[in-house]
Amino acid sequence: MPVEVRPYKEQLDGRAMLVKKAKVVPLEAIVRGYITGSAWSEYKKSGTVHGIPIPPGMRESQQFPEPIFTPSTKAEQGAHDENISPAQAAALVGEQLYKQISEAALKLYSEAASYASSKGIILADTKFEFGLIGDKLILIDELLTPDSSRYWPLEGYTVGVAQPSFDKQYLRDWLVSSGFRKGLEDGKVDGEGWTIADDVVQGTRQRYSDVVNMLVE
Repeated sequence: MPVEVRPYKEQLDGRAMLVKKAKVVPLEAIVRGYITGSAWSEYKKSGTVHGIPIPPGMRESQQFPEPIFTPSTKAEQGAHDENISPAQAAALVGEQLYKQISEAALKLYSEAASYASSKGIILADTKFEFGLIGDKLILIDELLTPDSSRYWPLEGYTVGVAQPSFDKQYLRDWLVSSGFRKGLEDGKVDGEGWTIADDVVQGTRQRYSDVVNMLVE
């Protein structure tokens, strides 16, 4: 604990973290182990995922032969991230840094997916964010949360259909069924916003709580 705050140790204990400021790498490091979501939508149209050719004949929710690294841009607040190809990502951040990030992300995903599987959970995909302190690459932001990951129950997993989830897909589905689409972030009537039904709030909270309990028990 820094000398300057040691007199306040009792107030800060368990309520604070010591952090370092990093330079954010403008890349969302997404690793996909299963084809679903926007990856499935792109594949159905073009046979690719983030511009990467994928073998024909895959079905929704099917596991890839190996996890794939599928980057996106890290947009400024209020803007949308955009899926990009590995070549575009390398051009954006530099070949060497891209290689470091993709290798680290794939290794992190594999370790996390193996652990989740031991708890009866499929980690379908997840997003990492990285930063630099000097030349050192570090993880930043949230890690393997239901907000940044897609978790499915292993029990009942079936290829060819959408899976029940322990993540924000439940909320996404409700928004879409209520008329949400890109461009309507401020609501159906401009500036009105979206009021989420209480049962949807509780359902989302319960799913997040369930997966956390399963992962840590």
